[in-house]
Amino acid sequence: MSLMNRYDFVLVFDVRDGNPNGDPDAGNLPRLDAESGHGLVTDVSLKRKVRNFVGLVKGETPPFDIYVKEKAILNQTHARAYVAINAEDALKGDDKKRKGSGDTVDKARRWMCTNFYDVRTFGAVMSTGVNCGQVRGPVQLTFARSVEPIIAQEHSITRMAVATEAEAEKQQGDNRTMGRKHTVPYGVYVAHGFVSSFLAKQTGFGEEDLELLWQALEQMFEHDRSAARGEMSTRGLYVFKHDCELGNAHAHSLFDRIDIARKPGVEVPRSFNDYEVTVDDSALPAGVSLIRRV
Repeated sequence: MSLMNRYDFVLVFDVRDGNPNGDPDAGNLPRLDAESGHGLVTDVSLKRKVRNFVGLVKGETPPFDIYVKEKAILNQTHARAYVAINAEDALKGDDKKRKGSGDTVDKARRWMCTNFYDVRTFGAVMSTGVNCGQVRGPVQLTFARSVEPIIAQEHSITRMAVATEAEAEKQQGDNRTMGRKHTVPYGVYVAHGFVSSFLAKQTGFGEEDLELLWQALEQMFEHDRSAARGEMSTRGLYVFKHDCELGNAHAHSLFDRIDIARKPGVEVPRSFNDYEVTVDDSALPAGVSLIRRV
């Protein structure tokens, strides 16, 4: 069933003694805004967790297969689309000649949207190898930003083993490997999201897909545990539903209704209970309703 409403949403999550999104260009330190010190989690990181959750609960099978997943070879997936639409002739020749006609590309794009949840949700550029076109996804997420500046701590860790005999000889049998681990003691992060019904119609993103998205945002951290990420949990998902496709209010004016602030008397916050969430759901704009998912 096609979407007939616009949605704007606020995702609130926290981390304790973990690294929510390391920066590989900075020694895997937690990402942060260099000027303000606020922590950041990229939209790509959040989408990765949604993809992983959907793949877990749906078994990575059509129509809920995942296009961008671990060890995927995207050009091979594009070739699958051409085989499925009976356009194998376009697979012959070198990469420069394997482009496909405009009609073939349209068919391949529709096949990709039909079979891959993340393509019809987030969109994709699928023009490498054989051309499956480009898709602009109806669901978009911003970077998540921490409510307050974060502190990145660095810890020395020891492994009571070495990888090679050469290392063992050098240590005369002590066999220890030293390493570093970066964590955020505690932080509350907020991301904003948008769902366009107009783009949903173009990709085939429907009500079932939308419900799966909400479920993924609510539970994705529960199935993404690792020693590096510490304790991460979704603490709030606030969905503003418009009763029309164009929308009944500006997204920013709705987002401003969710306020998160440290409770009075708390000097060093270390849990979500140290913060107070205020939701102004009084006098919502006409045609807008608030759905609290968590």
